[in-house]
Amino acid sequence: MRLMAESVTLGYGGRPVVDQVTTGIPDHAVTVIVGPNGCGKSTLLRGMARLLRPTSGQVVLDGKAVHLMHTVQVARTLGLMPQSPVAPEGITVADLVGRGRQPHRGVLSRWSRTDDEAVARALELTGTVDLTDRVVDELSGGQRQRVWVAMTLAQQTDLLLLDEPTTFLDVAHQIELLDLLADLRAGRTILMVLHDLNLAARYADHLIAMRDGVVVAEGAPDEIVTEDLVRSVFGLDCRVVPDPVSNTPLVVPIGRHRGRNPKES
Repeated sequence: MRLMAESVTLGYGGRPVVDQVTTGIPDHAVTVIVGPNGCGKSTLLRGMARLLRPTSGQVVLDGKAVHLMHTVQVARTLGLMPQSPVAPEGITVADLVGRGRQPHRGVLSRWSRTDDEAVARALELTGTVDLTDRVVDELSGGQRQRVWVAMTLAQQTDLLLLDEPTTFLDVAHQIELLDLLADLRAGRTILMVLHDLNLAARYADHLIAMRDGVVVAEGAPDEIVTEDLVRSVFGLDCRVVPDPVSNTPLVVPIGRHRGRNPKES
């Protein structure tokens, strides 16, 4: 595994959010971190991406402590789409996606054909070609989200880290984006945070379930997603059945209101 966390503790202002977590991200696979709000999912991802320095332990990338590596070296290896990214005011889609090429260009180097091809491919993959000349601030939330994914893809890194990439996307675009990411795993290692447990179970090769800053379980979705796990992690009573489309675990919540019985009408 090229990317690992070794007894990592992460937090903010002296308050630990992730506590002594050890985990590894399988190569050439899709790994998804799931868990309730505030459990440390995004904090762990930020630590893995070198945005947050551990208070103890270390994140290891290619055998080296990631916080000791040069910024450019990390940026050429690891692409990140953070949660709720902010674009510079007035920037166009083409310019924003083009910024994904910065780690590959020297201070005095000119824009190259390789850069053009990388940006064009990223726009094509994310379905944002027709937005090229638009100002990012004028786009819908879903459009902006796809543009940020395009910028991350233009970086052309072997590892992709995405924090809630399906936020603001409608159902169709969520599936389209997750299908794209699943296609990319042949040549990349992908780590992302998702809120939707059913989508995570369908698309993840490896699932990491967190609660209260620790990893409760990890492994293949069909091995770890059980009714007991969902109850212990999310505090939710449910039934876990096979997804009729993918045969992956499908979580069916049990609530107080279970719908109207047609026989009663």
